[in-house]
Parts: sequence; structure tokens; C-alpha cells
Amino acid sequence: MSAVAGPEIERLIQLLARLPGLGPRSARRAALHLIKKREALMTPLASALQVAIEKIQVCKTCGNIDTQNPCTVCTDPRRDPSIIVVIADVADLWALERANASSGRYHVLGGTLSPLDGVGPGDLTIDALVARAHEEPVKEIVLALNATVDGQTTAHYITDLLQDANVRVTRLAHGVPVGGELDYLDEGTLSAAMRQRTLF
Repeated sequence: MSAVAGPEIERLIQLLARLPGLGPRSARRAALHLIKKREALMTPLASALQVAIEKIQVCKTCGNIDTQNPCTVCTDPRRDPSIIVVIADVADLWALERANASSGRYHVLGGTLSPLDGVGPGDLTIDALVARAHEEPVKEIVLALNATVDGQTTAHYITDLLQDANVRVTRLAHGVPVGGELDYLDEGTLSAAMRQRTLF
């Protein structure tokens, strides 16, 4: 496809197309919108990106991203320091926070074990998690990992490493989602729901 604008605009479109959920056509529309709303959108966006480049860092305690270190979550006195929720990625932390699902602290692994992709224990922050699990006042480790093969492999690996820690290791429930209809669920979800049934 031939270029319809100068190299600077084409570069903007190419960079926008790298964002998740944006293909070349969506990136062109986004670029055009930004250009049309230059003062209202593009200038503040450029300023916010510059601040992000200069100030955003990874929390040395939990692995969250923030403009302070330790992060806002780790320094919040209202959080329960006895609970550490283990997640694979910062996006999972944000999802749990959006749902207001946890009052504990977090630990971001940076992914899950995946031998096929060459991701081993040394590529994740598992050692730091084990060290945190041995500290006071930690009493519970919640494994909030995806119900995938890699997620469950990671959960089992971490559980084995925490055998000598004086903590309770729990995981998220698996099964029928809120608003879900049994007829539309796969067999794995249904069998997990039956195995983990609770009192009504």
C-alpha cells in the first residue's frame, strides 16, 4: 500500500498499529483522530508519555508498575500484609483491583512457567515470592493464576517450594462463572465446578 502522508505520520501509524487491539486500519483512524484533536489529545498524550518514560518504574517489593517505589499498593496501610496474592502480570493486578476483589498485597511473577517458550523459574520472580512468604506477618499465599496448563504448572511448582513456609497456600476457585449457563460451558469447567462445590 502506498503512503498517503509524510514519513512522520506514517511512523505514528506504524507505532499505533503495534498496540494490542489495533491493526493497521484502526491505527490509521486513531492517528487521524489524534491529528484532528492535536491540542485536546495529542499534546497531553505526548506529555503523559514523556512523564511515563521518566517516572514509571517497577516496584522492588511486588513487581507492580508505579511512579513510586515501593508502589502505592505496597505502601497502603489499609492493605492486609498477611495475604499475598500471586499473579502472572500487572494486568491481572489491575483486573483484581477493578473488581475490588482483594484487600491483600500482591506479587507479580512476570509470567508463568512455559518450557515450550523457554520460560523457567529463573525468568520469574519466584525466589522473591518464597522469601516474602517466610517473612512476618505473611499467613496466606493466594495463587491467582490463569486456569491454563502453564498457570497450573506454575501454581504446583510454587506450592512445592512453599512446603516449609508457615503459610496457607490457596488458589482461586474454578467453575461456573456468574451468569453462566451450564449448557454453554465446556467439560473441564463443569468438572472443576463439581469438584469444588461449596455449601449453599
